[in-house]
Amino acid sequence: MTVLVALLRGINVGGRNRVAMADLRDTATDLCYTEVSTYIQSGNLVLSTDRGAAAVARELGAALATRVSTDVAVVVRTRRQLEQVVARNPYLGRGEDPAHLHVLFVAGAAAPALAPLDVPSYAPEDAIAIGSELFLLLPGGVGRSKLPTDLGRQTGVVGTMRSWRTVTKLLALAERAQG
Repeated sequence: MTVLVALLRGINVGGRNRVAMADLRDTATDLCYTEVSTYIQSGNLVLSTDRGAAAVARELGAALATRVSTDVAVVVRTRRQLEQVVARNPYLGRGEDPAHLHVLFVAGAAAPALAPLDVPSYAPEDAIAIGSELFLLLPGGVGRSKLPTDLGRQTGVVGTMRSWRTVTKLLALAERAQG
């Protein structure tokens, strides 16, 4: 069994796309995933399965569309992939405050999402693409930041963002599930 972390985009944010975490757990259990747990009310799911990440993303998305009548983008990472995300955050080595760090998880390569943007013009905000993640430094807070908004609006990138605290908590939950 592989431990996976499923990240749902736009769930319970700003009062839209309400999905109770109990419904999310039930949906995952109905799909025969095991060791199912959720973290906070924003679509974070840890589970175990023999199915691959891409299959889980498809299955969960389809099941949620049926169950809660809303299209939900689902990005999935293995426990090992999430471990690598935590290990390669470029801002930690620079001594940046973890409270200002976020990760945008995308379905494909992250670098093309930055191409149309003049990232230095957002300073002191910053973004660095590594693999399938965009590491974001948002010292003014995510609520006032234009960088994540412009990433979605100008580049059409489909992904879901998590605070650094949430990323590390999800990794801890996945490691516990791994045993």
